Parts: sequence; structure tokens; C-alpha cells
Amino acid sequence: MHKRLFTPGPTEVRADVLKELSTPQIHHRSPEFGELYAGIQAKLKQLLFTENPVFLFTCSSTGAMEAAVTNLVGKRCLNLVNGAFSKRWHEITEANAVPCDAFSIDWNKALRPEMVEEQLETGKYDAVTLVLNETSTGLMNPIADISEVVARYPEVFLLVDAVSGMAGVKIDTDAWKLDFVLAGVQKAFALPAGLAVAAVSERALARSEHVPPRGYYFSLPNMYKQHKKNQTPSTPAIPHMFALNAQLANILAEGLEERFARHEKMAEVVQNWAKRHFDIYPEEGYWSKTLTCIRNTRGISIGELINNLANNYNLRIANGYGPIKEKTFRIAHMGDTQLDEIEGLLKVIETIAEL
Repeated sequence: MHKRLFTPGPTEVRADVLKELSTPQIHHRSPEFGELYAGIQAKLKQLLFTENPVFLFTCSSTGAMEAAVTNLVGKRCLNLVNGAFSKRWHEITEANAVPCDAFSIDWNKALRPEMVEEQLETGKYDAVTLVLNETSTGLMNPIADISEVVARYPEVFLLVDAVSGMAGVKIDTDAWKLDFVLAGVQKAFALPAGLAVAAVSERALARSEHVPPRGYYFSLPNMYKQHKKNQTPSTPAIPHMFALNAQLANILAEGLEERFARHEKMAEVVQNWAKRHFDIYPEEGYWSKTLTCIRNTRGISIGELINNLANNYNLRIANGYGPIKEKTFRIAHMGDTQLDEIEGLLKVIETIAEL
């Protein structure tokens, strides 16, 4: 029996979108593929408010994170860390022998522009990694304010993990001067896992030509060369691209502002509920619009709650991540989820936990 997903990735995928995966195969060097690629490109540019090229990666978001630091750090990278996935980006940077430092704060605290300014004033860095929306904590960092700080240092590139935010909240790529902004499609896009996308600035592409090669599969110069021909360097996940193209059309048909407003309304409902019955993990004012990380103030067994939801109601939420497992639990309100579905889930949790 299928369990309806309210997890922060992968998320629920509609049946009509899943059917797109069974579209008959086309050859990836054919004109038909070029048309598919170009159509996806045009739609992604609308979604991300950008004129930059948007690359498709046949991998998880982690691969796109690796591509960012291996291609775009010439001198030293500042990894801003306040959660599990920002910590992962630092680990990725280190693992690739890219010079870097971690600036780490508590997971329930937001990164502030003045913190970033203090680090950039040292002159040590030419790239910064930032997670827009920490999936591990349900915290949304103030990207617009931080981008203003980074923009005052022209030699510093801003690399953004928007994995659990993209397609659920507005990402003003060009206005915020984002040099690399990435996401996997298995979260707010509401697609099967298997693809990542990343908008890359022209100046980032120029730098990637001069950074010593640190890999092959994730080479941005190779990707850009093929991108200009509506191609990919190697065989992509073509079925996933058919699904992505169809879902992007659905997203644009809903209306971007309407989609963002729906996510905001669902977040408001879940977070008001969480404050009534529990508490919210990150500091107020920086709560995510796509998932809520709820502090287990009642000391209930989160594992038992998850199993009860799954086994008796065919619903699935997520435990806390890493060191905050059992201390928190996470409810996703992203993708194609509707308000009435969220309200139904919350009522079931109230019944199970006797709230």
C-alpha cells in the first residue's frame, strides 16, 4: 500500500507526472532531444527569474554541490554552516581538496549578513556556500540580505543550495546576483529523484575556464559547451526530463505567485499548529515556507508516531535529522501538496498523540 509522503524529500508525485516517465525513448543526440532540452531551459529560466543558463545534472543535489566548489573556487571557499546539509557542503569541499574554512553556528540559528561580512573582510575568500533552506532544521536563511553583503566583494562568488526551497519559494537569481543556485527535483518540484538543476552565472562560467580541472563528470566548461547546442556531455536521464518538462508546465500554469502563496499558507497552518501543541526548532523569523521542524516538547516517541502514521493511516512524515532525531520531527508542506491534505494530516497526528 502506498504511503502518502509528507516527508521533506522525496515528496509525493502525482500520477499524471509519473506517467511522463514512460514516454517512449528518444536518442539524446537527436533534434527531438534538443527541442526537449530547450523547452525545459525556457521554463526553468522563468521559475528562477534568470537569464543565466540552467544546467541539468543526472545525479542528486550532492553532485551539483560538488560541481559548484570544484569549478568555482580559485582561492579559498567560505562554507557557512548551520545545519546538516551546509555541513555536508563543507565536507564535500574538503573531500575534493578545495581550500576552505567552515564558519559554524548553532543549527537553530540563522546566518546573519554581518557574520558573513566579518568573514569576507579578511580577504581570504573568493567563494561562499550558503544553504537557503536547511532541510535538516526547517530554517530559511536570509538570502537576499546576505547576497547584498557578498555583492560588495566583486571577487567573491555566491553559491547557493536551494534544494528544499526551489519551486516552493521565489528565488530571484539575477536580482540577488547568485552565481550558482542548485536544487534536486525530488522536493518542491514534486518529481521523482534523479535530476538536479543549477543556474550558473556568466562570470562563474568564465571563472570555471581558469580554475584547474578538479574532475570530469561535473566539468562546467564541458557542460556549457554542450548546453549551447541544447545537449548534455553524457547520456542524461531522458525519462526524468520528460517528467520535468511536464511538471514545469504545470507549475507555470498554476502561476508562480500563486504557487509561492500556497506554500506560504500551508507553512502558516502547520507552524500555528506546532506552536499550539509543541514548539518550532529554529528561531522565530526564519521558519521555512516548505517544511517545519517541530520540537518534541511533549517527549513522545517520534519513531512510534511515524510507524503509527505509516502502518495505520498510510501517511509518512520524517523524524529529526542526525543529532536532533527524536528531539524533533519534520512535516513537509511543499510540491503539489494542498492545504486540505495538510489539515487532514494534522488531525490524524492529534488523534494519535491525543493532543
